[in-house]
Amino acid sequence: MKRLPFIHWILFMLLVFALAACGGDGGEISFSTANIQNTRLAKDEAGSSTTTQFGQEDTIYVLADLNNAPDDTTVKAVFTAVNAEGESPNTQIEEADLTTGSGALTFNLAPSGLWPNGSYKVELYLNDELDQTLTYAVEGPVSAAAAEPTDAPETITEPEPTPAADSGINSIEDVRQAVIRIQAQGSFVDPEFGLALNTAGQGTGFIIDESGIAVTNNHVVTGAALLEVWIEGESQPHNAKVLGVSECADLAVIDIDGDGFPALDWYDGPITVGLDVYSAGFPLFGNTEFTLTRGIVSKEHANGDTSWASVDSVIEHDATINPGNSGGPLVSENGRIVGVNYASRSDTNQYFAISRDLARPLIEQMREGNDVQSIGINGEAITDGETFAGIWVSSVESGTPADKAGIRGGDFLTSLEGLVLGVDGTMASYCDILRSRNPEDTMSVEITRFGTGELLEGQLNGRNLEVVGTLQGAQSGGETTGSDGYVTINDDSGQLAVNIPASWAQVDGSAWVNDAGENLGIRVIASPDINGFLTTWATPGVSFRASDSLGMDDKQLIEQFDFSGDCQYGGRESYADQLYSGQYDVWSNCGSTGATYVVLTAVPADAAFVILLEAQLVSEADAAAFDEILNSFVVQ
Repeated sequence: MKRLPFIHWILFMLLVFALAACGGDGGEISFSTANIQNTRLAKDEAGSSTTTQFGQEDTIYVLADLNNAPDDTTVKAVFTAVNAEGESPNTQIEEADLTTGSGALTFNLAPSGLWPNGSYKVELYLNDELDQTLTYAVEGPVSAAAAEPTDAPETITEPEPTPAADSGINSIEDVRQAVIRIQAQGSFVDPEFGLALNTAGQGTGFIIDESGIAVTNNHVVTGAALLEVWIEGESQPHNAKVLGVSECADLAVIDIDGDGFPALDWYDGPITVGLDVYSAGFPLFGNTEFTLTRGIVSKEHANGDTSWASVDSVIEHDATINPGNSGGPLVSENGRIVGVNYASRSDTNQYFAISRDLARPLIEQMREGNDVQSIGINGEAITDGETFAGIWVSSVESGTPADKAGIRGGDFLTSLEGLVLGVDGTMASYCDILRSRNPEDTMSVEITRFGTGELLEGQLNGRNLEVVGTLQGAQSGGETTGSDGYVTINDDSGQLAVNIPASWAQVDGSAWVNDAGENLGIRVIASPDINGFLTTWATPGVSFRASDSLGMDDKQLIEQFDFSGDCQYGGRESYADQLYSGQYDVWSNCGSTGATYVVLTAVPADAAFVILLEAQLVSEADAAAFDEILNSFVVQ
C-alpha cells in the first residue's frame, strides 16, 4: 500500500473550530500595575559588576527595581541548582521573601563553602506569581592556599606570553564568517500539510568554537536524518551531528566536520533596553545569501512561551528576522553574541531571541552530549481554545525516551503525568513538567494517533505505548466513525480502488457521465447516504473519479469547482505522493453544519489520465477516515 502525504490534519482542525466555539481572545489579563524591571545579577551589592558567570566563592546578588507597587507587595526569590556537580537536578538551595513597596530590590546568597560548578537559576515571584527567571553559571575551581613546597623551586624567567587568540571576529562586518546555513533533511509530519518524505528545511546557526561546535534551534535539527552545513566562502557543505538539544529552550548544539573555523564570542556587557543589535542569518528557504538587519533591544525580559518552546529568558528586539533566521545570532555592534533568534511576529514588528544568560549554561551542558528539558520530539502545541489541546509531534529523535516508548511523527501528545498539555496553546505546561523531573524519571503519556484512529497510553522510561481505545463518533451531525473498520471498494470496471469506513455502506461504482449522459470516465462514490452526500452538507462521503479523455489537465479541472456561496475558501496547496502529483483546495464552514469539503486533482508521472477526488467531512472521525482514503486511493 502506498503511503501518501495525508492532509487530514488541517481538515480535522477546521472541523474542530467549526464544531466548537473558541473561547477568549488570547489577550493577557493584568490585575495589578506592580512590575519588576531592570533585573540583573552581580557580584556586589552596588551592581558595579553585573555578570552571569560566578566563581565558587562569590556571593550572588540579585538586583531589580519594583515599580507601581503598594507597600504590601511581596517579592520572592527562589535559588535553584539546575545542574550542578554533586547536586540532584533542580535542587532548591534558598528562598527569600520581601514585603515592600516601589523601590530598589536586593537579594543575596553567599556560599556556605564553595559553590559547586554548574548551572543555576533565580526565579522572582511577584505576589506569588512567577514573574522572571534569571540564569547563571558557576565556574571554578577556586584553588585552596598552596602548601609550602619542601624545597623552594628554582626561579625561571618565563618569556612574555603571547596574548591568547580570540575568534578573530571583533566587528559586525566579520560576523558572516561564523554564521552558518543549515539544511536539515528527513521525514517530518506537519500538522497542516501532513507527511513530507525526504524533505529539506533550512535554518541558521553560528559557530562558537573553532573545532566546529555550533549553536542553532532545536526545531531546526531534531528528528532530521542528516544535517548539511554551509560555511562562508565554501562551495561544498559539511556534515554535522547533533550533540545535545533542549526542546523547551529551543536550543541545539551541533558538531561540524572539520576544524579551524572562525567563531563568535559572547557579549559580556549588560543587555539593556536600547542596546544596538543585529540579526544575522539566511532567511527564507533556498536563500543562500547572508543577511544582516539592525535594531535595538526593546524589552529585556519578554514572555518566552510559544507553541513550540517555553523559554525562561527572552529578549525582544526589532532587528527583522524571517523564517530561516531561526537559530541565528543576535549580535552587538562589535559582533558579540547577545542571544539566539528563535521567534517573530512580523505583523507587529516584534522579534525574539533566547537570552545569552539562559543560553550559555545550557549550551555548555549540551556540548557535552546531554539533552536538557527534552524527551526527543520536535513538537508544537495546538488547541481550539476549549476542549481540544495537546502537542503535535512532527518528528522523533532516535534513541530518546520518546522513541523508545513508541511515539511517532504524527502523534498527538495529549497528556503527560496526567496533566492535559497545550491548553493555552503553548509548551508551558509540558516544559514545567520536564523541569520538575529528572531525565531518567518514568512519566505517563497519553497519545492520539489520528492516522490510525487509535488512543494509546504508556510511559517514558517505562512501559511502551499500547492501544487503549479508538476515536469514537461524530461530534455534530456525523453519521459514521473512523474506528469501525475499513473496507476496500471498487468501481464497476475494477480499475479504481479506495479504502472507506465500513459504515459508508452505500456504494455506487457506475460510470462517470456528464449532464448530457456522455461517458467521461470511471467513478466510485461511497457514503452512509449517497443522496445526502450529494445534496446536503450534513453527510460525509467520498467521490473518486478518473478519466483519460476529459479534455483538461488537473490544473484546469480544479478550476471548475467553486463553493464560495456556501463555504470559506482555505486556499490551494500542492500535492505529491509516490504515484501522483497535483493540488488540492480546502473549503471550510460549509452550510449550517460547518462541514469541510476537499477537492483534489492529480495526474501520474506520464499524465496518462487525470484523477478527481472529492470528500465531505462533517466530524473529527471523518477526518481520520480521510487519512485512510488518501493512503489507499489508486487507479489500477
